[in-house]
Parts: sequence; structure tokens; C-alpha cells
Amino acid sequence: MSNPRYDAIVIGAGIIGAAVGLELARKGFKTLNVDKQPAAGYGSTGNSCAIIRTYYSTIDGCAMAFEGYHYWRDWNEYIGSDDPAGMAKFIECGTLVMKTPHNHHLAAAMRMSNELGIPFEEWDPVRLAERMPSWDLKSFAPIRAMDDPKFGTASEDALTGAVLWPKGGYVNDPQLATQNIAHAAQQAGGEFLYNAEIVEIRATVDGRIAGITLADGSHIDAPVVVNVAGPHSARINTLAGIEGTMKIGTRALRHEVPHVPTPPDFKQERFAMVTSDSDIGAYTRPASGGQILIGSEDPPCDQRQWVDPDNFDRQLSDQARVQVMRCAQRLPTLGIPNRIGGVVDLYDVSDDWIPVYDKSDLGGFYLAIGTSGNQFKNAPVAGKLMAHLIESCENGHDHDEQPLSMHLDYLDRDIDLGFYSRNRAVNKDSSFSVLG
Repeated sequence: MSNPRYDAIVIGAGIIGAAVGLELARKGFKTLNVDKQPAAGYGSTGNSCAIIRTYYSTIDGCAMAFEGYHYWRDWNEYIGSDDPAGMAKFIECGTLVMKTPHNHHLAAAMRMSNELGIPFEEWDPVRLAERMPSWDLKSFAPIRAMDDPKFGTASEDALTGAVLWPKGGYVNDPQLATQNIAHAAQQAGGEFLYNAEIVEIRATVDGRIAGITLADGSHIDAPVVVNVAGPHSARINTLAGIEGTMKIGTRALRHEVPHVPTPPDFKQERFAMVTSDSDIGAYTRPASGGQILIGSEDPPCDQRQWVDPDNFDRQLSDQARVQVMRCAQRLPTLGIPNRIGGVVDLYDVSDDWIPVYDKSDLGGFYLAIGTSGNQFKNAPVAGKLMAHLIESCENGHDHDEQPLSMHLDYLDRDIDLGFYSRNRAVNKDSSFSVLG
């Protein structure tokens, strides 16, 4: 009996993997998404803060993000048909970013927004105080560890203002959003295989991909395999035998996101927006039930925990409490519960926190890796990017010699896909944090 055969196997059914499967299926590929989890979006995607924002540290990042915003805005049109499980919702509440010396008072972000036509509003300290009356607008930089005697001590300076990007917000259910994309992929003819662990990636004698082998011994053949394995991407690259062949690597980073109740004097219906505050090293997102999610912007004083993606501590630690306490510097009435709720999961982080969307040195083996933490919002665009890249390379284009470009339909702008090369130099314009 012959092995089942597909045109393309996509390893992973998180938000990016599902989008890659969808766009390949829409191009006519017979696709199979394979995931070790029991459903689409069940892994680290399901614990994403699912923030949709349009500010990045690079022009390419901003362009991808603003293009992605339009797909979330027009979500039902992108999916194409109602998912019987329900449809995820994009809550367009805006994103407010504090001006700080760390981000150069957002001068570059505003310049890039002007270039791309991304709307924004500058708020001076008076406007910021009027709109956020519950906030303490003093500066608490430099960001300190909790055991620092000066932790929580304000400086003599104050925030110089903020920038509101109104075309942003968050997705209410990241797992449901991923299932919506998987539903669309299935409508286009794509298939999904769950609870399936890959133990071998097979290649032909002439150095092209041949297929995968699962833990139950079954073989599945395909001339194209795409690594979209999230925190397991480095392990999949090892199975494919391409570790050490790229200039950009990836690692799994443990991250905590606590959530706490909104204080009574902070009127959720008026001020519920995403915030990013490099003065305290935290970002926030409103959530259902009057909660605030608090993420870390990875300040240097916090030790980064690079972990084994199959063996890490899923319990909240003192890191969660320090993130809540940092947020309480800005919002003094924020309560700090004895028992803090929240989630612990993994980011798949590249060396410069910019993803790798590329081919590899193994023919037919492609990479959509290093995406965690800041690429959820880009999933629809990343799916189209990878489908364009794969189709072009399989038709004979040498992407290494002549990097492809891709047209962004909403922005009516071309972007250079060489920006996401596996062999690029580390991008010094990156924030080297979750901000990308």
C-alpha cells in the first residue's frame, strides 16, 4: 500500500501554520497540516495576547502589520464563510504607546507611519492626563528588578506624552481565530491531522524533501514541507538536518502573562485600549470580565528563560508579580491579588526577534519560524507571503540569488522578502524584544 501523498505538508496548526495551509490550498495545493496538539490553535497560539498593532521598529514590520490589520478588520471576508464554531472578533480599541527615551520618543515609528499612511495621534502630557486621569505620569525608568531597593521609585522626570494608533486592538479569542482559518483551509480542500508527532523528516538521495514519518510509524510523502512549528521550530530543523546552515537561529523562550482585575476608578468602557509602556517595561490589554492582561517588554534586568519546549514550568512565578507591580506604578489603584491569575507559554524567538520567512538549504523545505510574540497580527499576510514564496521557488525561482518581492494589496505597496531571509545579518534596528 502506497504512502499518502500531498503537494505540501505544513508542520504546525497554530495561527501562522493554519494561514500557510489556507493560502496554499487556495492556490490549488493539496495540503496537510500536521500538529502534535489536539486542535488548531491549541498550542502557544491559544495563549497569545492576540494584540493587533501597526507600530514596529522597521518599515517592513510596519507595512506587514498595517496590511494585516485590514484582514482582521474584514475578518469574515478573509475567512470566506461562517465557521459553525463561531467567528473570532477583532476589538478595535486602539493602541496607546508611551514616549520614552528608550523608544526615542517614537520619532521613527511616527515617521514610518507617515510614510505608510498609518493614522496616529500625538498626545502631549496635558492630553494624556485628561484621557488617563487614573495614571501616574511620572517616569519610573530605569526599569528595575523587584529586589532592587529603588524598585518603584519615580524619578524627577515625567512622561513627555504618548502616541495613539487607532487602527489596532486585540482579537477576543486567538484559538477560535485559528480555528476559523483552519475551517477556511478545509473549505478550500486542505486537511488537518492532529495528535501526530513527527519523528523523522525524510529526504531523497539528491537532497530534496521526500516527506515525514510519524511516531506511529506511518509515512506521509510530499515534495514540499513547511516548518511552522512555533517553539519546536529548532527541533524540526534538526530533524531536517539543516541546523547550522542558517545565519539566524531560533530558541524557545518562556513568558508569563498575568491578569488582574481592573481598579474601580479606571473606567474600562472609556479607557479600554492596548497600552505599551517602555518606561515601566510592560504592555497591557483589556480582557473580558473587567480584567487587564499584563505582558513584559523584556527589559534587560529580567532574566530570559530559554527552555526545552517539551519540559518547562507552566506555573506563574515572581515574574508575574513583578509585571503587575510595574503596571501598578503607572496605575496606582491597581490591586495586587494574593493569588495572581494568568498564563505561561512559549515564544519562538529568532536572534533579532524578526521572523524567518524563507526557503532552506534542503530543496522543498521552507521556514516560517521565529514568529512568536509579535507575529499573531501578521498571520494572514504571512500565509500569503509563504504561499507566494513556495509557489515561486517550486516553479524554479532562485530566491537566494534574486529575493522575491510581494505586493501588499491593501497598502498597494511591494515589500522585499529578502528582509526575512534566514541568512540576513542580525537587524540592528530591531527592538530585540516582543515589540519586534
